[in-house]
Amino acid sequence: MSPELLNSLAIFALAILVGFEVISKVPATLHTPLMSGANSIHGIVLVGAMLIAADANDPLAYLLAFVAMVFGAMNVVGGYVVTDRMLQMFRKKPVTPKVAADPEGAPGSVGAPGA
Repeated sequence: MSPELLNSLAIFALAILVGFEVISKVPATLHTPLMSGANSIHGIVLVGAMLIAADANDPLAYLLAFVAMVFGAMNVVGGYVVTDRMLQMFRKKPVTPKVAADPEGAPGSVGAPGA
């Protein structure tokens, strides 16, 4: 095993541990906003996959770069869709004006529609 691979695996394992600890400390109500933002930031994977595709020389590298681009794009789009859906929950809904109720209910009385 090469030292670069060993270093990369160590960094990957530490990133998993740090990510697990950070996510476990976040309250459940904030999981959706954080995950939608994280999915949107996933565009970094998309750029990395494009850089790998630019340097690829064999069909396997092209295939892996294509799969990474597809999954990265799905995650970015999914992040924006979830964020938009979440923000719609906080928008005020249009209020329809209430018609004053006629206490007698007779047509032609004051305040009745069409009077």
